Amino acid sequence: MDEITLGVVADSHVPERMTRIPEAALLCFRRARVSAILHAGDMTHPRVLNQFEQIAPVIAVRGNRDIWTRAGRRLPLQQVLEFGGVRIGLTHGHGGLWGYLLEKVLYYTVGFSLARYLSRLPMMFPRDVRVIVFGHTHRMANKWVGDTLLFNPGSLGPEYYDRVGAAVGLLRIGNGRVCAEVVPVRA
Repeated sequence: MDEITLGVVADSHVPERMTRIPEAALLCFRRARVSAILHAGDMTHPRVLNQFEQIAPVIAVRGNRDIWTRAGRRLPLQQVLEFGGVRIGLTHGHGGLWGYLLEKVLYYTVGFSLARYLSRLPMMFPRDVRVIVFGHTHRMANKWVGDTLLFNPGSLGPEYYDRVGAAVGLLRIGNGRVCAEVVPVRA
């Protein structure tokens, strides 16, 4: 079976944090010849999806900041996809309104915990999901937990948590194997 390469992006926040998608992100996906682009939410404006659709089909989910446009509100909170025989869960990960509010209370009372956040993700999907692509934390994660890969390339929008800075991801699937890579891009 041929290898499938998927582009992964999260938290682009256009026009909140930048005016447009960095050309380096678009170039990364073109050079990798991605079959599809997974957007893990908080694109903020639907024109972001249009920019990525010029490269490959886009599958997107709704982030907490996507509620401000009709197109954003129409996106699902999560999806299960299959590429190359591998099932992929796609979510922003904020857990809808109540999950978002609970996490904000925890954030302001006991602080942020990536481990707490990562432990919730597998509960959102069926057990046969092998990869969970997510966003929301603005922090890069590329971690196997048992047989499940938890992957977040970090924020494409100007970054303030990860030293990597603005980034996208490449998810490669072939012969039942999965690997993910974070690719820094200059905004």
